Amino acid sequence: MFLRIILLPMDNFFTILEKRVLTPSAFVLRFERKHIEFKAGQYLSVGLAGEPQARDYSVYSAENDPYVEIMVKQIDNGTVSRQLSQCKKGDRLRILGPRGNFNLHKEVIGSRKHLFIATGTGISPFHSFVKSNPALNYLLIHGVRKDEEAYERNDYDTSRYVLCCSREETGDYHGRVTGYLKTLPVEKNSVAYLCGNGDMIFEVFEILVNKGIGVENIHTEIYF
Repeated sequence: MFLRIILLPMDNFFTILEKRVLTPSAFVLRFERKHIEFKAGQYLSVGLAGEPQARDYSVYSAENDPYVEIMVKQIDNGTVSRQLSQCKKGDRLRILGPRGNFNLHKEVIGSRKHLFIATGTGISPFHSFVKSNPALNYLLIHGVRKDEEAYERNDYDTSRYVLCCSREETGDYHGRVTGYLKTLPVEKNSVAYLCGNGDMIFEVFEILVNKGIGVENIHTEIYF
């Protein structure tokens, strides 16, 4: 009997440069960039070096940053998120990618209003969109349970960021993003991007179609 050992190339391993704690359960990992080239909105498959499990995470950092960042939320029964929560500066990650087509369309960046709708850590690709395109005309609607989950809100123009809190009477709107969106006038030629809970995405999709946005201008990325 022969034992087959598969070795990954050494350039698939990346050193953690910084861990930034946002809440008791959410944090950002910054690691060396090396050869990684990505478009804002793409994701990476990330796992701890030496462990077989990996999970997909949207890139959080900008396209031109000299490093790469991902946002992670620890899940009680999530093997990878639990392992990553124990990471510290100097630890090594195993990374594959980037992959995905949840990207801005360059031909309309300067001419169309962009509507970004996220729940929880589904805000990650929108952080990359905004940081990669400083002149972007956008409105970001972020749905969370508690005010503390407005992850790094100061990175966004305050006039372009709306925080919807469902369990606290804080933020800009007390309730779910769907409730706020129903009251919002929307330009029919807007380009919409939805990222987060699947139920939210299905409901928001219907709301936007009813407001006159064509299905070809609604892009989705479901976070489980």
